[in-house]
Amino acid sequence: MSFEHLATERKNPKRMDGKSTDEILRIINEEDSNVPAAVGETIDRIAGAVDAMYERIKDEEARLIYAGAGSSGRIGVMDASELKPTFNFDRAVALIAGGMDAFFYAREASEDDEKKGADDVEQIGVSSKDCVIGISASGRTPYTLGALNEAKERGALTILVSCNPEIKHNFDHEIAIDVGPEILAGSTRMKSGTAEKLVLNMMSTALMVKLGKVYRNMMVDVTPKNEKLVDRAVRIIMECADVDRSTAELFFEKSGRNAKRAIVMMRKSVSKEEAEKMLREKTIHELLGD
Repeated sequence: MSFEHLATERKNPKRMDGKSTDEILRIINEEDSNVPAAVGETIDRIAGAVDAMYERIKDEEARLIYAGAGSSGRIGVMDASELKPTFNFDRAVALIAGGMDAFFYAREASEDDEKKGADDVEQIGVSSKDCVIGISASGRTPYTLGALNEAKERGALTILVSCNPEIKHNFDHEIAIDVGPEILAGSTRMKSGTAEKLVLNMMSTALMVKLGKVYRNMMVDVTPKNEKLVDRAVRIIMECADVDRSTAELFFEKSGRNAKRAIVMMRKSVSKEEAEKMLREKTIHELLGD
């Protein structure tokens, strides 16, 4: 498909030039407000992808790998980087065309290198245990397709997130969000980027819920590496074990500074070692219910 026919390249009939600041902002906001509904139309496909991801990722040797270029690549890097502090999940890897410098400095030409996408997948040793999510607003970015095609050859689960429903590939799961033409023609950092971020948020969060890293809508596997996160971990223990702050702080330390383990220790009246064993065998929700 030629560029001018891509959904992400079409011209939006609404005009911003010649408008007041207030009018420009309202036009952008009105366009942005259509994105969540467009994402909602793809939930069945997102759910299929998450269920397939879970079947792989529950193997502790499996990795969650993101691949993209430009704005899409940066969104993948952001999602991957948040999984360790939020969920104590350290098996996420991000690939971006042009290398990590491209997160801060545009490397537009690098997205045309399909072979480099394949090479990057080969370099990190993608295997049949892994899940690879390619993010491409147009659905045709050579770097991203190169990464996905190589991953598919290696037996990995392949997922493409795009904003162009007209382009079809042969990956395991394809999620194409129809956000319509950008208010600034071709600027996919706008509605397309928002849609991609929403989908990745949904996919990774739902996956972590299924892995037992969420309890009562709280991040019980939070990595408490700073003052704010330590306080959050203590408050999570207080809420989920129904104890006061001093008790929560005591068990936070006894548990090895692990909120989920501390909650199980108190709720089940077990030692740190027993709680660890129980959590290896069942999720916290399976252990505690409610």
